[in-house]
Amino acid sequence: MVTGDAAYIKKINRSLIIREIVKEGLISRADLSKATNLTRATISAQVADLLEEGLIIETHLEHFTVGRKPIMLSLNGNAGYALGIDLDYGEISFTISDLLGCPISTINVKINTTDYKDILMLLNEQIKKFEADFNESRYGIVGIVIAIHGLVSKEENIHYVPRLKWHEINLKSDLEKEFDIPIQLENNANLSSFAERVFVHHETDNLLCATLYSGIGLGMMMNNEFFRGHDGYAGEIGHMIVVPGGKQCNCGNKGCWEKYASESIIFEYLSEKRQIENLTYEQIQGWLNEGDEEVREVLEQFIFYLSIGLNNMINMYNPDVIVLDSKLLRIYPDSLNKIRDNLNSSISHYRELRISSFGRKSTILGACALAIKQFLDVPMLNLPLQLKIEQDESVVI
Repeated sequence: MVTGDAAYIKKINRSLIIREIVKEGLISRADLSKATNLTRATISAQVADLLEEGLIIETHLEHFTVGRKPIMLSLNGNAGYALGIDLDYGEISFTISDLLGCPISTINVKINTTDYKDILMLLNEQIKKFEADFNESRYGIVGIVIAIHGLVSKEENIHYVPRLKWHEINLKSDLEKEFDIPIQLENNANLSSFAERVFVHHETDNLLCATLYSGIGLGMMMNNEFFRGHDGYAGEIGHMIVVPGGKQCNCGNKGCWEKYASESIIFEYLSEKRQIENLTYEQIQGWLNEGDEEVREVLEQFIFYLSIGLNNMINMYNPDVIVLDSKLLRIYPDSLNKIRDNLNSSISHYRELRISSFGRKSTILGACALAIKQFLDVPMLNLPLQLKIEQDESVVI
């Protein structure tokens, strides 16, 4: 066996061991050997390296039986930290998590500019603050993942962000001039799908996550990998035509799905109809509680068109799990069963349809989880769901 082969095998074994430790939370060396089918000698050597690197820690379990106390292994969550950034129109959110994906602090920065240079300067300033705050841990900030609400190429260049009106922007390159930290750009819907897979749906390799807020985006996990398409722009499912010759869309077509089944369309309609600016979910919830028939009909129509697009998605991709990220669906009574009742085609096959419990947190949690995955160099993560955030600040700039 040549040296290169030995190094490659060692890397693969390390990845198997780390993934199993993260998955189980606490595991003994003996059980680790059984789970990975690696010899005890291999486990001992790899565990010794990981302990020396500070990536894992040992815990002596207390018990009352005769014999030695079992020594359990777990990931050292405080060895380093991941920084997830959600770069959205009007607001940039920053979340720091430990290596177990548990959020430590979040800062939401309100912005009233779309100018690239201004936003780049803001990103630089905030990242430097986080870098300084978390540099005392063994590995500091292990990676930065930025969620982009638009088209991101396979080379991680920003092709187009509609609401920011950005075209052909190389944000990654500009940030790498300032920081010696791994930086990755990813589409926001892809990160939402990644969060669902990593924190909730551990038993699936094929998952679709549709985000329904400002438009409709689709994150696709196929065989535990992002499905990106030829250039990386797959997932713009909101521009699937569901009403030929229908409402004009900014993309240039008429009758796009997101003109009928996105939350922004519902808010626009009700705001105009009732002459209310800055309409809130709470107001819609209140109308529903009061039995407002017009609002109920609007949401029934929303679900009708949503079901049309979902039926098309299911037939195209045959997913295992479909997750819908929408607060309107969470507040509208029995919305999931109403959607299921509309998906009655005999050729539509899926195992599970769920409404996301994360809400808008899914994007940034997915960003943190992706940074952790890249740092640990594992094929996939199964992380415990921990949504407690110790510090939550809002800053207006």
